Amino acid sequence: MKIAFLLGSPDIGGGTYVIFQHALKCLECNYEVIIVTDEIVTKERIAWHKDAYKLTFKKYSDVENEKFDVIIATWWRTIYELPKIKAKAYIYFVQSIESKFYADTEAGLKWLADATYQLPLSIITEATWIKEYLEENYFLNVKLIKNGIRKDIYKVDGDKYEKDEQKLRVLIEGPIDVFFKNVPKTVELLKKSKADEIWLLTSSNIKKYPGVDRVFSRVPINECAKIYRSCDVLVKLSYVEGMFGPPLEMFHCGGTAITYDVTGYDEYLIDGYNSIIIKKDDDDKVVLAINQLSDNKKFLSELKENAIKTANSWIDWDKSSLEFKHAIDELAKIKLNSKIINTKTNFLFNTYIMYEQKSKSFRRYLGDFLRMKLPFIYKLYRKIIK
Repeated sequence: MKIAFLLGSPDIGGGTYVIFQHALKCLECNYEVIIVTDEIVTKERIAWHKDAYKLTFKKYSDVENEKFDVIIATWWRTIYELPKIKAKAYIYFVQSIESKFYADTEAGLKWLADATYQLPLSIITEATWIKEYLEENYFLNVKLIKNGIRKDIYKVDGDKYEKDEQKLRVLIEGPIDVFFKNVPKTVELLKKSKADEIWLLTSSNIKKYPGVDRVFSRVPINECAKIYRSCDVLVKLSYVEGMFGPPLEMFHCGGTAITYDVTGYDEYLIDGYNSIIIKKDDDDKVVLAINQLSDNKKFLSELKENAIKTANSWIDWDKSSLEFKHAIDELAKIKLNSKIINTKTNFLFNTYIMYEQKSKSFRRYLGDFLRMKLPFIYKLYRKIIK
């Protein structure tokens, strides 16, 4: 079988890691696998994943004359690239409700992301909440295949950085410049707490960050476990998640977690049992939770012990990706005329363009009116739209 995964970016990230894992299993099962992107992908760029070099990467222009058995779109924008490729069957791998990634001021992009669920595509997702959301709001039939974890990498035993066991070392994970990952505010909250050390594991290309004792930037996957094992608790206060991966990785390495009640947390995080769950933006309680773990080492140990029990019951990547491969086999039987995809994606995208043009026209009209009639308010308006 010849399949293509349409990839938004090959750069380090949880979503990309998941795609690579599933693609590698298909390759192992003797499928012809192509990763299609907008750009040339060098081996250096994917070196963060130790096995990604085994995959074949091509640009859209390289495959325009090829015919695939199955195409798998992996991000809402890749849906609008489907007309560029010929296939017998189409699958949409939904890793989150991606309209939630955008601010309310980006209404056009939010609409364009949500519009992808109107297409007659077979859908696979990785989290229960996404399956339920798509079924309840779009009446779709969704296959659920939970992400696995590299149990050969993420485990309690292994190398650690030196640590004073009487001190509480806290880890933050995430890019610093993605608003819904909420890293800057997380740092500020931890600075107010009794955390003895604050570490940051980030995909952002930085060497230091204000208020952080140690920064680990763009670390290859197989080196992350050493960082997890060296910390007591992961504090991850993101506003949107698909399958909430980093706390699970922390569990496997012997730590616990503090998170908001973000989408997907209830897949395995249990408040007071293996982690501490805080209502979104209840920031005083975040500080109190850190202080509680600092003061009550017995409670910290109980959370860690139960986190390991949770980790031990979770599936590995081999089982997860084999289930994904079986889903591809099944969904490949559902044929879809490419003309339908072309017509519907073009219609949706053209509707978005019309919306943007009208929106810009209205903003120009409003700006001109305020500039001439209400110059003081115009200054405020300019600050807002910037």
